[in-house]
Amino acid sequence: MTRLLPGLSRRNLGRELLSGVTLVAIAIPLNIGYAQIAGLPPTAGLYALVLPTIVWVLLTSSRQLVASPDASAAALVAASVGGLAAAGSQNYATMALAQAIICGVLFLAMAVFKLGFLANFLSRPILVGFIAGLALDVFVSQVAKMLGVHIDSGAEFTEKLTQLFTGLNTINPWSVLISVCAIGILLLGRKLLPVVPWALVVLVVATVTVALTHAGTAGVKVLGEVPAGPPVLTWPVLDWQLWLALVPSAIALTLVASAEGLLVSRSYGEKHRYPTNANRDLLAFGAANIAAGASGSFAVGASTSRTAAMDQAGSRTQLPSLVLVTGTILLLLFGTALLAEIPSSAIGAIVGIAVLPLFGIGEFRELWRLSRFEFWVGVCCLAATVLVGAIAGIIVAFVLSLINLARRAANPAIDVLAENDDPAASLLEGAPSGAVTANGVIVVRMAAPLFFANGTVFTQSVQQAVEAAGNAKVRHVVVDMEAITDADVTGSRAFAGLRAWLDDADIGLAFSRVRSGARPHLRRFNVVRDTDTVYETNRAAVAALSAPIPEHDAAERSR
Repeated sequence: MTRLLPGLSRRNLGRELLSGVTLVAIAIPLNIGYAQIAGLPPTAGLYALVLPTIVWVLLTSSRQLVASPDASAAALVAASVGGLAAAGSQNYATMALAQAIICGVLFLAMAVFKLGFLANFLSRPILVGFIAGLALDVFVSQVAKMLGVHIDSGAEFTEKLTQLFTGLNTINPWSVLISVCAIGILLLGRKLLPVVPWALVVLVVATVTVALTHAGTAGVKVLGEVPAGPPVLTWPVLDWQLWLALVPSAIALTLVASAEGLLVSRSYGEKHRYPTNANRDLLAFGAANIAAGASGSFAVGASTSRTAAMDQAGSRTQLPSLVLVTGTILLLLFGTALLAEIPSSAIGAIVGIAVLPLFGIGEFRELWRLSRFEFWVGVCCLAATVLVGAIAGIIVAFVLSLINLARRAANPAIDVLAENDDPAASLLEGAPSGAVTANGVIVVRMAAPLFFANGTVFTQSVQQAVEAAGNAKVRHVVVDMEAITDADVTGSRAFAGLRAWLDDADIGLAFSRVRSGARPHLRRFNVVRDTDTVYETNRAAVAALSAPIPEHDAAERSR
């Protein structure tokens, strides 16, 4: 038991089982709602809680991360598959299964080739903006459900918004009443008694009320008949052109899920001091998504909200996920008739409240305070997601990531170092423009590898430092290579231009602190040659190259 569920013991068994009951109460209503967001039947959301969850528990390194479809993944499924087939059609459902399988294969490839670092290209501002855009799209759909207004779930955000406003004359007052009561219970209940699964309470109360009052005859939309029985293994059969058409959206789902999932997994592992393995988690995500596609569900990722709820409940193992599997199977076998009278407006209220934190309002405020540039990066990603589409949003996200990366790489810290006479301290610290490190010597340090984005910048900076100090006063330039651990063709050519410029000015070039591991690579690119002088330290370089201070200058300094 300990090997299967690390962290589980007799002392915490009761707490873990109780946490599992809480997870059942949270996950079932949310997954039904997420399936509706994705344009799939309720069973697609419930099936995700069975075989994919079992596979995840068996393979993951995380003791707490809950794997399941979430609002952003459901919205991305609807936005991508909805452009290829009509929501609710058999072909639509088949493509959702295929998309999950493609996601699984991509996750497995990332695990095998150790490509988890690709998810790091989705920086936090970009992830916040992208998910906020998806959440806004989801929220509009849920508002329509709460008002009883029909809109096309597969439409673009602007179309949904237009349909919502033009359909305000069809508002159902009973749906609005159910929604208002549900929101009130959810908000007040969580504030007064946060340990109670209020989503389940809302679902039960709303369903009983609709069944007793026959509100369905008054225009209140209900979930309808849900097929009974456990998930059945299947395999999507599609033309290869449709498989290829699903690849871009599958890449987007995989990147978002891996970026968020690996971050959450690592953060909880660090918080509670247990080891996690990113490649093992990617493998688990891959297997879980293939299991989802083969058992009638859709793409699975990390559920941040449910993981946080389990952490607050005191859970430190994956046992609650197995309790969730058991509860879902029992519901599918014996309780699907209870789901038929669930009002869509109650589901809309539950999902609408659940996605509110995804708007990232607090995070946008923090970005505004810390970095206006990154704030606008997040806003641009949000705007692209809601106005152009989810796939365009992820493309914009990557382009913005590359622009941000290039902007930072093209402006590395380049310092002219100044001599420090305190032998107990570091020899060199930042010096003002026009200074020399020692008599006749300038030591220059760049805090980045030498490559295409900064090669010319570095060359120009060294030339400016020499000219500012006066060419006649500088006899040697020493390049501190501690941070220059790599170079490319463009960077090496820019450095060759600097070497020629120094030769023309009759200024010697030397190096210090060249890393032994980087030296063969730097030699291959002709940055550091075999004939070049290399010093172990900056102090040694200054001691060897600096000229004695003339007596007149020494007298001037002593005054």
